[in-house]
Amino acid sequence: MDALNQTRVTQFVFLGLTDNWVLEILFFMAFSVMYVLTLLGNILIMVTIVFTPRLHIPMYFFLSNLSFIDICHSSVTVPKMLEGLLLERKTISFDNCIAQLFFLHLFACAEIFLLTVMAYDRYVAICAPLHYANVMDMRVCVQLVFGLWLGGTVHSLVQTFLTIRLPYCGPNVIDSYFCDVPPVIKLACTDTYLTGMLIVSNSGTISLFCFLALVTSYTVILVSLRKQSAEGRRKALSTCSAHFMVVAFFFGPCIFLYTHPDTNFSSDKVVSVFYTMVTPVLNPLIYTLRNEEVKSAMKHLRQRQVFSMKSCT
Repeated sequence: MDALNQTRVTQFVFLGLTDNWVLEILFFMAFSVMYVLTLLGNILIMVTIVFTPRLHIPMYFFLSNLSFIDICHSSVTVPKMLEGLLLERKTISFDNCIAQLFFLHLFACAEIFLLTVMAYDRYVAICAPLHYANVMDMRVCVQLVFGLWLGGTVHSLVQTFLTIRLPYCGPNVIDSYFCDVPPVIKLACTDTYLTGMLIVSNSGTISLFCFLALVTSYTVILVSLRKQSAEGRRKALSTCSAHFMVVAFFFGPCIFLYTHPDTNFSSDKVVSVFYTMVTPVLNPLIYTLRNEEVKSAMKHLRQRQVFSMKSCT
């Protein structure tokens, strides 16, 4: 035991996205802009929903939670990645690596469950509109959000336990720019086949099952739209298509990354960038540019601010 403690890894070294310093500077500038846009865009959505009473309905309650999760999700990995792009040696302590891994899976799993809940909300609104007020009241919405955070916490605890139970005595180089279960357990000083299978049964199955549930719900919605009026179909399709775009952008990379944990594809880094950085910045663009109610609320909120500034002067 003493020998193991003496050789236990205390820090990991990231290889990062590239070893070309020119590309690192370009990536730093591009990803810094994307991260700022992620923060500003999602904060704007949250503020707009909070200060617009007519948006205090389940659909936008879930959307504000999605914006909060996107801020948290990108903040787990992006700041450390931006720091690494400016440093020649990219390191992270063992404890910070485990913490990053825990919160990454917490927010990712919470987003998966939230997107599934949002699909259920649209299903009830379109397929059972007369019962919507009773089925999706705010008490139920709060309970669903509490449940998704609880589910995300349990999932993340399982992933973290699977990781820290393994011995790490070297090597300590992670071929990535953040700590995640698949690249970290490859460094364990033991056979990780069983752990890899548990990862597939946990992360991979959750992603795949929720995605299939979402596809099924939207198939039912599309079938039911034949009975709607032309205006009803247009509005429903606009809302559902925006939501399904977010689902595809988020679930695709998750399914790709967590259903083949034992492989080492060079494309994994590109997919990881898409799911940790690109998707969070796309969500506010998708939900604002395609949603007239949100754009109108933002416009009124801006006008109220202008009028309040004039009255103060």
